[in-house]
Amino acid sequence: MRPLSTSDPVSSSTLSRRSTIFRALATILVVCVPLASCGGGSMADLRSYVAGIKTRPGTPIEDLPPIQPYVVYTYPCDGAIQCVDPFEPFFLAPPNKPQCEPDCPVADNGISPDFDRNREELESYPLDALRMMGTLEKGEQFWAILRGPDSIIHRVQVGNFIGQNNGKITGISEDRIELLEIIPNGRGGWEERDAELALAE
Repeated sequence: MRPLSTSDPVSSSTLSRRSTIFRALATILVVCVPLASCGGGSMADLRSYVAGIKTRPGTPIEDLPPIQPYVVYTYPCDGAIQCVDPFEPFFLAPPNKPQCEPDCPVADNGISPDFDRNREELESYPLDALRMMGTLEKGEQFWAILRGPDSIIHRVQVGNFIGQNNGKITGISEDRIELLEIIPNGRGGWEERDAELALAE
């Protein structure tokens, strides 16, 4: 019998397969042995923890809070009060038309407020309750800064309405706001009146 030679193709293939198998088995042993030792310890700890949890006394479950009964609210509208649709936008009421005695002559001078426009927020305050705090300019835009009696700051410009006399802002300067008000003339009609709001000191 002749000895195996590394040049023999059969013996070389066999040695290569055996070497590969040995390397694979060594890798499996190196990986699995530590995992087995660790896994056994962690499982024991887990079983001990679960057993301790099971031995704890159970806590009673709190009762659910009582359910409040649903209360139906009926929107009152019996004719004694003014009925307002709660789902409609809220606007300040338009100014009342001036009253005149039956024998009072009415002078139609063509001047009257616009009763159909939506009232602005600052029209709910008297003019003397507003304070001009300064002006603000950005590009070609120019505003006046007003403080209401509730200390809230407002920004207005030419064309806005303020005060309770249909006062429309006609001009804004650094120290004053010019207004044109429309007030009752006492004869069932209206008349225009110039007014202004000076810068607060």
